[in-house]
Amino acid sequence: MTLVLKPDVTATDTDDGLVLLDQRTGRYWQLNRSGATTLRLLLDGFSPEATAARLARQHPAASERALADVRTLLAALDRARLVVTA
Repeated sequence: MTLVLKPDVTATDTDDGLVLLDQRTGRYWQLNRSGATTLRLLLDGFSPEATAARLARQHPAASERALADVRTLLAALDRARLVVTA
């Protein structure tokens, strides 16, 4: 699975994470640092499982819920029509 932002979606880094702007609708979403890291890994071609494993290494206390959190973010981005799989 290769995840990409839709063509009308722009991403801008912030001090606290990442902002996604859907230029078609004018709506935006703010991701915290963890969400931004997750999205970047997914956009870099990592699977949800590999992304969760990397996050779990960085944050061992959250390792049990890492995969569920990655899948939740991915589902939210999909529902908002910000990403597509290629």
